[in-house]
Amino acid sequence: MHLFPLLAVFVGGEVVDMISNTGAVAKLVLLVLLAFSLISWAIILTKWNLLRRARTQSGRLVRAFRKAQRLQDVAAVADQFKPSPLVGVFEGGYEEYRRQIAVTGALRNPLSIQRGMQIGASEGITRLERNLPWLAITAAVTPFVGLFGTVWGIIDAFHGLGTAGAATLRAVAPGISEALITTAAGLAAAIPAVIAYNLIGASIREFAARSDDFALEVLNAVEHSSAQAPVEVRR
Repeated sequence: MHLFPLLAVFVGGEVVDMISNTGAVAKLVLLVLLAFSLISWAIILTKWNLLRRARTQSGRLVRAFRKAQRLQDVAAVADQFKPSPLVGVFEGGYEEYRRQIAVTGALRNPLSIQRGMQIGASEGITRLERNLPWLAITAAVTPFVGLFGTVWGIIDAFHGLGTAGAATLRAVAPGISEALITTAAGLAAAIPAVIAYNLIGASIREFAARSDDFALEVLNAVEHSSAQAPVEVRR
C-alpha cells in the first residue's frame, strides 16, 4: 500500500545524492537545464490557458454574430470576447466598412474590407504565437546541453580512474552514473517542450483556418448590410 510513496522517496533521495556528488560543470549544466525547463513550463501553462479562453470566446463570438441583426450590435459587444483572435478579424473589417460608409455613403471596395480582416487575423495569430519559438529552442538545445554534461562527466570519471589507478567497473561506475543524469535532465526538459510545441502549433493553425472562415462570414454580412441600409456611423 505504501510501496510507491516509499519508492518515490528512495528514488528522489538517490537523485539528490547523485546531483550533490556531481562536479561543478555538471551542476552548472543542470542549473541551465532547470532554467530552460521552468521557462518552458511557464510558457506551456500560459499558452494552454490563453488557447482555452480563446476557444471559448471564439465560439461565443460566432454565436453572437450569427444571431445579431445588425453589424453595429456585434461591434457594441465585441470587446467582451477579446481573448479570441476572431475579434480582430471582425473589427478590422467593420472599421474599414464604417470608413467607406462615412466617406461615400455606400460600400465601394469590398477588397479593402477583406484586407482589413486579414490584417486583424494576422495580428491575432501573431499574439498567440508569441514566445512559442522558445519551446522549439528548448526542444532542440536541451538534449545537447545534457549530452555536454554527460561527456564532461565521463571525461572527469576516466580522469579520476587514471589518477586512482584502479581499472575496475566499481571504480568508474559511480562517476559515469552521475554524468548520465545530465542526459536524463536534458530529455526531461526537451520532451514536454516538443510535445507542447506541436500541440499548441496545431491549435494555432486551427485558429488561423477558423479566422479565414469567419472573415468570409463577416464579408457576406457586410455586403448584405450594405445592400439593405447604410450603417449608422458612431461618433
